[in-house]
Amino acid sequence: MWVNMKFKPVEEISQMLENIASGMDIEIVEVECNEKSGALTVYIETEAGVDLDTCEKFHNAIFDPIDELDPSYGQPYTLNVSSPGLDRPFKTVRDFERNLGKEVELKLYAPLKGKKFLQGFLEEFDENTVTVTAGKERLKIPRNKIAKINKAIKFE
Repeated sequence: MWVNMKFKPVEEISQMLENIASGMDIEIVEVECNEKSGALTVYIETEAGVDLDTCEKFHNAIFDPIDELDPSYGQPYTLNVSSPGLDRPFKTVRDFERNLGKEVELKLYAPLKGKKFLQGFLEEFDENTVTVTAGKERLKIPRNKIAKINKAIKFE
């Protein structure tokens, strides 16, 4: 367990990783530095999804370059590469773009028409609102009323 471990700024680490990822058709979803555990976790996505082979391939591709960057100022750290997960909340514009026209789940802070949980198709979004079609109803929901929005999970 490390105490007060410091990492370089996430933006600096992300920029270096983006250069490698773009040549591999991989998108960096998020870079997370956990100063308490000493873990540097890179969440990735591809158009075809992410499996263990994709994670291993990207881990191997970034291992030496990230060591050269020295993200932890000489301190030992653990490098993890992972899928963002099926129910990861949308955080970036790219998350919303990738899911336009797809079914999404929304959890609201307060009920809208008596419901705090909605499921529908993502039609539009901007910095202030999200528009979904739920059944025959088109709903324009202020983003500050949405606790979480993520891709709908379907088990077949």
